[in-house]
Amino acid sequence: QVQFVESGGGLVQPGGSLRLSCEASGNTFTIYAMGWYRQAPGKQREVVAVITNDGGTNYADSVKGRFTISRDNTNKITVYLQMNSLKPEDMAVYYCNGAPPSPKYWGQGTQVTVSS
Repeated sequence: QVQFVESGGGLVQPGGSLRLSCEASGNTFTIYAMGWYRQAPGKQREVVAVITNDGGTNYADSVKGRFTISRDNTNKITVYLQMNSLKPEDMAVYYCNGAPPSPKYWGQGTQVTVSS
């Protein structure tokens, strides 16, 4: 079993920045790649960024050049999402999970609101 706890969301103006964090616990040795996902109201959840255990990254076209995913495996797995130049269309609940995601591991997510 694996648990993910997301944090760092909030209200930010367009053009602003936020840094999301995700702490993974449990049987994390089973996870090679981690991802950030988001779900906006009325839309399906989508992948935002993925990072492999050896640091390889991949991004959705909509966030390339603005978002950066990173991970720290020092003590336990922590995955970050640095979000810059935020746009209203980035507003969503952000989740982390393995990549590909496991349906049973979705956490509560963290709300990101982009509004002036």
